[in-house]
Amino acid sequence: METVNATYSYLTNMEVMQVLQKIKSTKKKFGMRNLATVTYEALQYLEESPCKTQTREGIISYVKDLSNYRLKSHEVLQMVNDPPTSPLHTQLLIDDNKSPLTDEENEKIIQLTYKHFYGVEPTPQPAQAQPQSAAKESKRPEQKQPQPQPPAAPQTEGQTEPEKEKPDEANK
Repeated sequence: METVNATYSYLTNMEVMQVLQKIKSTKKKFGMRNLATVTYEALQYLEESPCKTQTREGIISYVKDLSNYRLKSHEVLQMVNDPPTSPLHTQLLIDDNKSPLTDEENEKIIQLTYKHFYGVEPTPQPAQAQPQSAAKESKRPEQKQPQPQPPAAPQTEGQTEPEKEKPDEANK
């Protein structure tokens, strides 16, 4: 076998799905029953993944925006195929733990994900909008306010003289 063109590029899940849909729509299956099975199962998976709603334009603009960060090409591909929705998710997609992203970079990447793939701007969480000192205070457990106790039922046995006089004074 001879390699005709040695150049290659990565394919996103959306592009793979488009190729598989073309194969599925072809009337002639080239006599390969296994190809039909693999095509069907792969399409089932891809149609339940985020790539179903992605567009070529959205991916291109997302990749351009991600170029501002120190990400490798395979990390960007992972972010396109499995868009991060939390800081932990973003960190799991990045290989280089020696220089992890800052919290601010993490949040910006998540905002880009929502902007390009979900069409919405995420609202900042209240804890992130607060200054650091206020955020530290909010992490402290809240002190419970003493609950007012219901009035006790009158006792007849073992009461002292002043306690017996109180109910009588209320009746006067």
